[in-house]
Amino acid sequence: MKLLITGAMGHIGSKLIHSIKPSQFTEVRLVDNMMTQRYPSLFNLPHGVKFKFYEDDICRADIDKYFKGVDVVIHLAAITDASSTLNKKELVEKVNYLGTKNVAEACLHNKCCLIFPSTTSVYGTQSDIVDEYCSPDDLKPQSPYAESKLKAEQLLIKLGKENKLKFVTCRLGTIFGISIGIRFHTAVNKFVWQACMNKPITVWRTAMNQRRPYLELNDAVKAFLHIIDRKLFSRETYNIVTVNSTVAEIIEIIKKKKPDMKVEYVDCAIMNQLTYTVANDKFKRTGFEFKGDLKKGIFGTIGLLRIGSK
Repeated sequence: MKLLITGAMGHIGSKLIHSIKPSQFTEVRLVDNMMTQRYPSLFNLPHGVKFKFYEDDICRADIDKYFKGVDVVIHLAAITDASSTLNKKELVEKVNYLGTKNVAEACLHNKCCLIFPSTTSVYGTQSDIVDEYCSPDDLKPQSPYAESKLKAEQLLIKLGKENKLKFVTCRLGTIFGISIGIRFHTAVNKFVWQACMNKPITVWRTAMNQRRPYLELNDAVKAFLHIIDRKLFSRETYNIVTVNSTVAEIIEIIKKKKPDMKVEYVDCAIMNQLTYTVANDKFKRTGFEFKGDLKKGIFGTIGLLRIGSK
């Protein structure tokens, strides 16, 4: 089986490619435009795995050539920093929507199955618990990032119905955990960075007690491999979430290692008063077990940042 991964150098992608075993795939193709210059993601890749790397952009018209003979595509390439997307809506539309359209059409042309990582940020519900069967009224994305992901979801549904595209949509919780391509602009990792640098943790003014979904990085990687192993390409949508937690709970964990940390409340244009729990029962019914631990993930990241800033 041949696998292709777009955005392979990123936070999730770098963990994924370093987790692949020689017996899993006959070839693994990596596509990344290197915009974030995460060159170390290619260091010390597993021996015995046939990797091929292509520095290219998913928004280009000729990406189809990389998909020839590929069985499964994991489409990780995207602009993901939700708050920053408010200032670059056109770029987000180009990469996250039109880029996904290019990838999906290449999958159709080459008969590849597609894993599409969406986001639990597409939810905007007043319900206490939300699952994949919620009504369209409960899908109210709060940022251009989430809007682009929902729009791409709808495109794939259309291509599935009209052109028989085989795909699965994974609504991922906010990622936490360590990889070579680790990023620090999402909640848990950002808070850890700030605390380790002796800076105040910046919390959106309305967010302290809002419950949100989080996904441990190892769980994310294992979920993708589980989908491939179980051939779950029947156009379903799954919430991929390790734990639901409040910012207050996350801060209490960080305080165990950084007791002197301070909190600073800030405003953000995408703030809202919504709080909810995202259910992961549907994906667990496929036989998957979430094993990630928020406390271990936070302590592990703190352990990497032993130098502070006064």
